[in-house]
Amino acid sequence: MKLLDSIIEKNKVLIFFGMFGTGKTELAINTALRAKEKFDKVSLADIDTISPYFRSRDVKEHLSKLGVETLTPSERLMRADLPIIVPQVGGYIQNEAYKNIVDVGGNDDGATVLGSLNNFIKNVSYAGLLVINRHRPFADDPEKVKRQIETLTAKGRIRADYLVNNTNIGDKTDARIVSNGEEYITEISEKTHIPVLCTVVENGMDVETKYEKFIITRFMKPRF
Repeated sequence: MKLLDSIIEKNKVLIFFGMFGTGKTELAINTALRAKEKFDKVSLADIDTISPYFRSRDVKEHLSKLGVETLTPSERLMRADLPIIVPQVGGYIQNEAYKNIVDVGGNDDGATVLGSLNNFIKNVSYAGLLVINRHRPFADDPEKVKRQIETLTAKGRIRADYLVNNTNIGDKTDARIVSNGEEYITEISEKTHIPVLCTVVENGMDVETKYEKFIITRFMKPRF
């Protein structure tokens, strides 16, 4: 069994968090669909309130057709950049029937919103998955990333159990970019003592990886 599948099986909640623009939403969507292959009831909680370009709520209808319940603010508030937490999120986390994937907004503010769910999360098994893209702002130095992890885990009131290497530059990503990302996240892992879970690779890309390969399909489109 692959490590990611094992984590999905063992934990009630998987939380994707990290700095702005690291690709958390794509990973949350793909993980929810992966969980749905083995479990009847899967929810994806969109608590990304930090004015992102990509939101899992934007593909809510599509995910619903695939059997994933996406928890989002009401249609009236769907596009608001406000700290809105859907009341049902805590209920789904408590519901024994569900596997729960949580998509957290970037930076300190997003982690603070996550912290508001602590009363629910602390009572269940969860895995905190810290997503890193070397080519995003403020992620160009391992010591800086180490400090960011300390801040995000403190404000989010959770652990960072694993690092996820999602280093990419969109359509221009190649084997060299992926390899450099793996070298970089290895250095961060050594500094933080947090193990690396996987390296993310887009479907159709032929590349060898040092870490377990997480092949994803891209769902999100930029809104400019």
